Amino acid sequence: MATEANAAPGSANDVVLQFIKALNEEDFAAARGHAADDLKFIGVLGERDGAEAYFTDMRRMKLKYDIKRVFSDGDDVCIFYDIDMGGTTIFSCGWYHVVDGKVNSIRVIFDPRPILEAKK
Repeated sequence: MATEANAAPGSANDVVLQFIKALNEEDFAAARGHAADDLKFIGVLGERDGAEAYFTDMRRMKLKYDIKRVFSDGDDVCIFYDIDMGGTTIFSCGWYHVVDGKVNSIRVIFDPRPILEAKK
């Protein structure tokens, strides 16, 4: 991820990029260390309340993120990425909010049609 070099250590940008890197490496303990206990996830196909619910799904899905572009504004980080969802790659946008050095909320948007079509 070329964007890592631009992230100031300890910044929201840095926290989110470390979080994504740990998920890509399936180092869920490290990723969990970057997440708040009350993490809120809102996505196209559902919501998760709490870090444990989120990581239960992440351990099962083992998604891979190919970051295309990162934008940050204070405690908010927006990432455009391709997400490999086990054979189906979806271009997505994730909005991450960091509180006290931990990812506190994630909102992901994408076109779900390729996933829904694959399930038919």
